[in-house]
Amino acid sequence: MIVTIDGPAGAGKSSVARKLAKELGYHFLDTGAMYRCVTLACLERGIPLGEPDKVADEAQRLKIELLDDEVFLDGKNVSEEIRTPRVTKAIKQVADNLKVRAAMVQSQRQWIQGKDAVTEGRDQGTIAFPDAPCKIFLTASPAERARRRVLQLLNAGIDADFDEILRLQEERDKNDMERETGGLRPAPNALTVQTDGMDESQVLQKLLEIVRSRVQTNP
Repeated sequence: MIVTIDGPAGAGKSSVARKLAKELGYHFLDTGAMYRCVTLACLERGIPLGEPDKVADEAQRLKIELLDDEVFLDGKNVSEEIRTPRVTKAIKQVADNLKVRAAMVQSQRQWIQGKDAVTEGRDQGTIAFPDAPCKIFLTASPAERARRRVLQLLNAGIDADFDEILRLQEERDKNDMERETGGLRPAPNALTVQTDGMDESQVLQKLLEIVRSRVQTNP
């Protein structure tokens, strides 16, 4: 059983998808973390993001491990580093790199083989797993998503400005939607869940209802 959860930046996908997987006893695949790892590696190793072939070569060399709630890049825990504004500002060129996207999608398909899994990202229901029996598009208003992102950063001890986060988010939304390959859009058969006015526990319960309903019709 594959459950895909797509949606824009700041919709709370990673957190609720991880909890959904835990509740269901499924594995969890955070695909956004994979692109963030590639971005972080290039920034730290001086690889120009404007040179797509070099970035793609680096992506192929990296060892990215997604273990429970932690992300490891070449053996180093980078769970917090990949979520900083520095990486967020730079990720566009990596996410737009067609060779990187092809490599990441291939890795995602290999990772999920033989597993019941919840997978989260931008293109999971449209590109990575178009035949998944349960597809969800999770979203919220721009202001709500920015507010959540600010709280997330502050809780991690990272200074965050609402207006700046909102500006970056709107820029990211535009880039994600206009991307030629793997662009942000609901799959034709995805169920859209709008989460304004809902806390995380309410969102989780809604998603559990959806998945359990699909499991019954796709045993």
